[in-house]
Amino acid sequence: MDTKELLKKVRKIEIKTRRLSDHIFGGEYHSTFKGRGMTFSEVRQYQFGDDVRNIDWNVTARYNEPFIKIFEEERELTMMLMVDISGSEFFGTEEQFKNEVVTEIAATLAFSATQNNDKIGLILFSDKIELYIPPKKGRSHVLRIIRELIEFEPQSKETNIAEALKFLSSVMKKKAIVFILSDFIADDYLHTMKIAAKKHDVTGIRVYDKREEDMPNLGMVQMQDGETGELMLVNTSSKKVRLNYGKYYHDKVVYYKESFTKSGAGTIDCRVDESYVKKLLGYFKARG
Repeated sequence: MDTKELLKKVRKIEIKTRRLSDHIFGGEYHSTFKGRGMTFSEVRQYQFGDDVRNIDWNVTARYNEPFIKIFEEERELTMMLMVDISGSEFFGTEEQFKNEVVTEIAATLAFSATQNNDKIGLILFSDKIELYIPPKKGRSHVLRIIRELIEFEPQSKETNIAEALKFLSSVMKKKAIVFILSDFIADDYLHTMKIAAKKHDVTGIRVYDKREEDMPNLGMVQMQDGETGELMLVNTSSKKVRLNYGKYYHDKVVYYKESFTKSGAGTIDCRVDESYVKKLLGYFKARG
């Protein structure tokens, strides 16, 4: 992709997703994700009705009259976007590929965080960490994230969510708002998910295509595994083959939901032909 085409794509995504974050998500994001807690602001003289538990006894003793500590919400947060860029993300039978929808969702979340003056970071992963952009503030930083989401070419096509979660735990020492965007066709990440969710506010956003859920009866078809690249002839007219595929896919979805639920993390399911706007808003409102 040449520079002119890339900038055009970035601008198109910015216009669409920034409008959403400005008019729809900004307030919902603010009310859903609170600050890390209360931080000390100042000391003032005690007034009738103040909570006696907030009395600063050292200052009170010094001036021989009661003073209390004033606390305020620590609003600044850090959002970390963890995006699966393995081979299975480059799939779509409707108007958009899964990775294109993922890019729009990530951009919308990033601009919503920017409205609240929060930092945004990015982890692109396959079965390894492909790219890490440390959290920073500002529009230009968000535009860089969008550029990478559009044009970054992964070295691997396979997926390892556990490895990505381990990396998150190693680089994020303070609590962060974490969105993991993937189709979650993976396993063996429950343990690392539990560790990450204890420290961070984690949400999984599963982006999928309806054609992935069931294998259609199309006779003998040559298929390519999106992650391994392996070519194979598949007899889709075989009921057993279709049932086995359906069970494999269903088991992965169940594992995803159970892993997040057991970890106390949130989940959003978004099909590529559905409105991710409604899905995000519904999630924010339910939490807010």
